[in-house]
Amino acid sequence: MSDFEREIVHCLNRFFKIHHIQGFAYRLKQHKFSSQYVDVLVDSLNPSYYMAIECKSILDKKLYFTQHFHTDRKSVHQVDAISDFLKKTGRTGFLAIEFRFGAGKANEAYLIPWTRVIEHFELNRGISIDDARNCIRLARSREGYLLETLYAK
Repeated sequence: MSDFEREIVHCLNRFFKIHHIQGFAYRLKQHKFSSQYVDVLVDSLNPSYYMAIECKSILDKKLYFTQHFHTDRKSVHQVDAISDFLKKTGRTGFLAIEFRFGAGKANEAYLIPWTRVIEHFELNRGISIDDARNCIRLARSREGYLLETLYAK
């Protein structure tokens, strides 16, 4: 599990605890010969928090669908596979993206609703840091990333 995935799990569980919401985020262990549709799953009796989250941590100011996502053995793009998983499970999807700048500059992280990810994918446009800044910002604290709301601007 990557550090960013772990941070997203902690961030969501901290959000549930602070706001007294019944919900739990977790990461399933990936096995060599089994498919993993997304990085983080969230279960809750509240349908607003029944989610699936794909995590990307990049050293760039733009996420590209050809570079940062993969295609499986059957030539199915990861965005299509995740979209299919979301339809089958009824979960709300998000892309958690962390822009890492290095050299002492603070990282920035955002949650992007999957519907916006699909829009960018269909237009064959990457997702820039400016695009992400119009979505749900994850603030930084000593404890890690903090989620204040699940609603985009």
